[in-house]
Amino acid sequence: MSERESTSDPIVDLARQLLSLNSQAVSIYSPIVEQIVTQQSTDRSLIESTLDGLLGFAGTEDGLALFKKLCRYYWDLGPLATASYISAFREMWDEESLDA
Repeated sequence: MSERESTSDPIVDLARQLLSLNSQAVSIYSPIVEQIVTQQSTDRSLIESTLDGLLGFAGTEDGLALFKKLCRYYWDLGPLATASYISAFREMWDEESLDA
């Protein structure tokens, strides 16, 4: 963030930085997810490390879309592992689904 974009409110500055970080994460993870899916990768280590990283950004619309796409792909390869990622997502981002 440039000094021109800085405000006197540190909360606003922090929110802008988080939005920027989320945008950067989606830009970085998008081609990785696309490559995994289009090349039909079976590299569980790569898939799981990508899901680990995406989990931190799944609270945003674009991050969640990537997380879901990779989970749907991974389900056939590792349903138990995928279920654990979905559970982690719910604990981290979707507390309402845990109350049901």
